[in-house]
Amino acid sequence: MYYKVAKASEFLAITGAGISDIKITKKAIIWPFQRCRIIDVTPVNYTFEVHAMSSEKLPFLLPAVFTIGPRTEDLESLIKFARLLSEHSSDSHNVRELVQGVIEGETRVLAASMTMEEVFKGTKEFKQEVFEKVQLELNQFGLAIYNANIKQLVDVPGHEYFSYLGQKTQMEAANQAKVDVSEAKMKGEIGAKERQGLTLQNAAKIDAETKIITKQREGEGKKQEIQVQSQVQIFDTQKQAEVAEANALLATKKAGWSQQAKIAEVEAQKAVAIRDAELQQEVEKKNVLAKTEQLKAEKLSKATVDYEIQVQEANSVLYKKQKDAEAVLYQREKAADAQKVEAKAQFFARQQVADAELYAKKKEAEGMVALAEAQATYVSKLLQSFGGNYHAMRDYLMINGGMYKDIAQINGNAIKGLQPKISVWSNGNGGEGKEGSAMNEIASVYKALPPLFQTVHEQTGMLPPAWMGSLPSPTSSDASQVVKAN
Repeated sequence: MYYKVAKASEFLAITGAGISDIKITKKAIIWPFQRCRIIDVTPVNYTFEVHAMSSEKLPFLLPAVFTIGPRTEDLESLIKFARLLSEHSSDSHNVRELVQGVIEGETRVLAASMTMEEVFKGTKEFKQEVFEKVQLELNQFGLAIYNANIKQLVDVPGHEYFSYLGQKTQMEAANQAKVDVSEAKMKGEIGAKERQGLTLQNAAKIDAETKIITKQREGEGKKQEIQVQSQVQIFDTQKQAEVAEANALLATKKAGWSQQAKIAEVEAQKAVAIRDAELQQEVEKKNVLAKTEQLKAEKLSKATVDYEIQVQEANSVLYKKQKDAEAVLYQREKAADAQKVEAKAQFFARQQVADAELYAKKKEAEGMVALAEAQATYVSKLLQSFGGNYHAMRDYLMINGGMYKDIAQINGNAIKGLQPKISVWSNGNGGEGKEGSAMNEIASVYKALPPLFQTVHEQTGMLPPAWMGSLPSPTSSDASQVVKAN
């Protein structure tokens, strides 16, 4: 244990027993199992040349000097800086490379987003941007930029942009000087003539205004005198207030310094007392150890025998419990293995059933495809047999499929059981072929079939079957031509 006090530009970073993370302080008592490291917070100068490139892909050198150090007013920043220096010093090569890498990286990124003209003309803004972006990155290490100076931009060999730009500026300045000299001569000659005329014109005007201005000056003089006296009084009052504030601040600081001195004296006294108590504790420990050795010599043999007997008994009980637990564990493992095998078997059986169903579905689909292809071939061959006559093929399919038979059967079933009663009246003699006979009604029905077929054909495009008859010829004059039966 010892008492450590840091210098004015140093801090103590303490770790170890009783400290969860890092303790930053100016003075402290270092206890056993604690480590103390001195952190120097003096700012360090970093001088280097950044090889940057503008947005036009023009390279240039940016000489810069950065003064960087830890933030002493922020405890969290000091802890971050202490972690950074856990293996290095503040001016070590690794820390220098870290800081230089951050500065060069941010400077290159910023330069790449600006043109060469913007970098050259806006040096102040460019410096401010670099300062802000570098400071943002250094915050994670507890560092702060105290000063940053960017020197004159330098050309990279082979890319003499700034030298050419300087020559251009010099030539423009020389040309502008020549133009200014010529304009000055011209203005001088014109001004001399104008002044001669204005002198005569303003002589009378000046005499008249002189009297007015004299009065105004006298009034302004009195006004300024009063204003100066008022400012003097205000200044005296402010100075008296500042003196009083300074005296109060001095008294406060004196009280603080006195308090710190007293605290340091008390801490020193307490440290001596603590050390005395520790030494006394060590003496008592030595006495206890001596008594303990004596008691061990007297009672150790018996205690050792009793201990070994108890250990053997405990080992026996523990061994038995371990074997019982191992047996139970073995049975459970076997049961689990059996369940896994059964589950795999069930899964395999379900997978086989699913595969069989999938195979059956595939075969059914293949059969339907084959049936469709066969029907397509059959229809194609049948259409070729009829010489491409779709209507004839359709009639054949309807007859071959028994469609008309089914229609007749459906119609018969529809009126089955109705027991219709049909009566035919005739006003004639009832003889066959005579006017008014019952056969005339049937003949009228047959006469209505050709117009009916013609109407169906016009509306749907369908033709009557060949066995039933054909449509009347368009040239026929008889609109009620009877259907020609085969």
